[in-house]
Amino acid sequence: MALKLAIVGRPNVGKSTLFNRLAGKKLAIVDDLPGVTRDRKEAPGRLGDLDLHLIDTAGFEDLTDESLEARMRSQTEAAIADADVALFLVDARTGVTPLDERFAELLRRSGKPVVIAANKHEGKAGESGWLDAFSLGFGEPVALSAEHGEGMSELYTEIVAAMPVEPEVEETEEDRENRPIRLAIIGRPNAGKSTLVNALLGEDRMLVGPEAGITRDAITINWQWKGKNIRLVDTAGMRRKAKVQGRLENLSVADTLRSIRFADVCALVMDQNEAFEKQDLTIADLVVREGRALIYVLAKWDQAQEPSARFKELRERCEDALPQTKGAPIVRVSAQAGRGLDKVMEAVVEVYGDWNARVKTSDLNKWLEHVISKHPPPAVDGKRIKPRYITQIKARPPTFVLISSRAARMPESYKRYLTNGIRESFGLKGLPVRLMVRQNKNPFSSDES
Repeated sequence: MALKLAIVGRPNVGKSTLFNRLAGKKLAIVDDLPGVTRDRKEAPGRLGDLDLHLIDTAGFEDLTDESLEARMRSQTEAAIADADVALFLVDARTGVTPLDERFAELLRRSGKPVVIAANKHEGKAGESGWLDAFSLGFGEPVALSAEHGEGMSELYTEIVAAMPVEPEVEETEEDRENRPIRLAIIGRPNAGKSTLVNALLGEDRMLVGPEAGITRDAITINWQWKGKNIRLVDTAGMRRKAKVQGRLENLSVADTLRSIRFADVCALVMDQNEAFEKQDLTIADLVVREGRALIYVLAKWDQAQEPSARFKELRERCEDALPQTKGAPIVRVSAQAGRGLDKVMEAVVEVYGDWNARVKTSDLNKWLEHVISKHPPPAVDGKRIKPRYITQIKARPPTFVLISSRAARMPESYKRYLTNGIRESFGLKGLPVRLMVRQNKNPFSSDES
């Protein structure tokens, strides 16, 4: 049975944009003018493997008289009462407003499960508003861009966690341990993805051959490796945008992009004869931007001439072109000969664990004190920048907030220094580590912004 999901929030936070994305078509009118949606609109939708009954609502207005806005509020309250889960949107670019706070009170009184999401989070402008959304008391907000489709995997995870469950099927610690690792096998056409999937499964599950582009749909297979549940997804090959031809290939590429967004770990498969070419680097960069864990798989390694020298060359090429993935596992396999397959899965399980890792705040602040004493931030306009405190606010991927004086003036080069230091010091090599720097809000501080 489909989950009833009411998308709620004040006017112009992007509710109808998200409604259209989850419905897979333009059903609700979207405009920059606030208050376009007035009635409840309902439609079937889908998020990953989750069937949804979507309810789009009017923007919440804090009125109780006989006006049109007050009647729109009544419609929104009825939608919340009818829903299984309320998805509360705030605007990450504007931040939390008094109307958001009053809406939060109404949601708390409703007693319904609430997932909070900070929409319009694309780029750096939304970071501050996303952090502000923690103050509403609904847990960790999902960083979302309904317009660009970013954050859908995190939204899926939070909605599933919020779904009402019967007491007898409530998730246990053992269930959480056995939750499947979502592994997407990605890469260019004819890189050996389906051959690798067949070798891992030990059967000819996927059609393979010398022709490029045999796989068109993303195929999901539930599988176990050494007692670990794996949800394996074989995807269509991704060519450069200029070479994508026809509606069918466009749909295949869109399916692959969805698979990346909903994956936990992505294994980028490359033919070792032409590995780390421009398109491989573009795909790897996409995985990092989506916040997924990444491993590299060099296929057809049995054909490599002078294997040691070739491996060193490819590793250096990767680190030079994509320093943000430095330390990501690079596994050599020959799928047809059955060599290196266990190493692929060992790397998957290892990076999955690191991607879910949480670092103690005390350890982070000891580390911060050490790195600042070793290499303090440069002065800007003759004034010092003083980092005060660091903490991890989420995993999947590991995300940290640094409280500092003059946060807006901290050079990007110093942020990269800190980010790389976190990776090196806490065993997060090759992962998409996120670091946000925020202003010290101590009212008695004389620090300038």
